[in-house]
Order: sequence, then C-alpha cells, then structure tokens
Amino acid sequence: MPRGDGTGPMGQGPGMGRGMGRGRRGGAGPGGNCVCPSCGTKVAHQAGAPCALMSCPKCGVRMVRE
Repeated sequence: MPRGDGTGPMGQGPGMGRGMGRGRRGGAGPGGNCVCPSCGTKVAHQAGAPCALMSCPKCGVRMVRE
C-alpha cells in the first residue's frame, strides 16, 4: 500500500530522483566570487579555474569560494 510521503523507491514520488541534484559541491556554478580568508579581498570567479588554485593579489593566501 503506498504511503504517499515520498519515501518510495528512488525516482518515484515527490522526493529528488536521479539527475535532479545541484551537482558537485552544492552547485556553485561558474559565477560568484573567490574570497581571501585572510584579508577579505574578493575576485570574480573564472569558470574552469578553482578558487583554491588562485592566490590573493594582495597577500598571497589561497582563495576560497564565496
């Protein structure tokens, strides 16, 4: 007997099935900024270039995604 609460098999009911997630790391996507955790400098994120591989232009610390 169906429960109607979305806890059935994967891909059935109102729950998230395959292909409906936000992607890797929460789906950050190509936009946004890279931020220096040390001094707070923000730089526009470039698609295909992870923030963790960028150094802050002011203090040289590795950047993180905003």
